[in-house]
Amino acid sequence: MSVLDLSLARAMIEKAEHAANQIGVKSTIVILDGGGDLVAMARMDMAWPGAFDLAIGKARTARAFHAPSAAFVPMIQPGQSLFAVSSVNGGTFVILGGGIPILLDGNVAEAVGVSGGSIEQDIAVAEAALQALPTPN
Repeated sequence: MSVLDLSLARAMIEKAEHAANQIGVKSTIVILDGGGDLVAMARMDMAWPGAFDLAIGKARTARAFHAPSAAFVPMIQPGQSLFAVSSVNGGTFVILGGGIPILLDGNVAEAVGVSGGSIEQDIAVAEAALQALPTPN
């Protein structure tokens, strides 16, 4: 089974930074391992410091629920079934687009989280990070 090591995490960050530069956004990018621990992080020059907390929360959400963090946005609106989920586990989950689970050998193993731009920009930068993943055999 493939493992997301530091070398691969750095390659993912490089792809994400390139995409962020292309669209003119200053992003913070985090890569988490299967246990939810930080493997690598980059805060681009001039990115706002608070983006780290958002990026790691988005990645934790994607890893824990095996789904993009944006998938939960419709379910957390007032009156919906998961309205209070963002307060679960001390507020460590962030229900905004920009967190994507990482599939290795067909299994959710890790996650990437991005913050710094609009939701659409964060999703695009996170998706760009996935381009560094090895292709399945």
